[in-house]
Amino acid sequence: MSEVAVTRRPPAVRSASDVAVRRLLRIPEQRRTRRPKEVHGAFSISMVLSGLRCLLSYVVFPIVTPLFGAAATVGPVIGIPIGVLALTFDVLAVRRFFAADHRWRWAMGAIYLAVMALVLTLVVQDIIHLAR
Repeated sequence: MSEVAVTRRPPAVRSASDVAVRRLLRIPEQRRTRRPKEVHGAFSISMVLSGLRCLLSYVVFPIVTPLFGAAATVGPVIGIPIGVLALTFDVLAVRRFFAADHRWRWAMGAIYLAVMALVLTLVVQDIIHLAR
């Protein structure tokens, strides 16, 4: 009979700031292993959605829609759902970086925070535009 040795990882040692962010993002303490492709795939999807939202706001809606005589409310009606979807994927991607204890989690978190602030500003502007 052969014995199978089970190797367990030692518990991760995290800084107070890591613990605080993991708590804020509601990441369980158990250590999950994620493949780098999963983490980077979430990054790609969320950045494409955020970029699409900005492209629509700064290029398509102000330049292209007037050429076709589209109403001014078309931009916000399309922009708000895309913005909300982009913000959702941004949060999910940040969660994946922190859940995987990725070595670039803090740098990527800062980039995501900046992108999320820009997209959130656009969504709020669209909501204000529709409310008028």
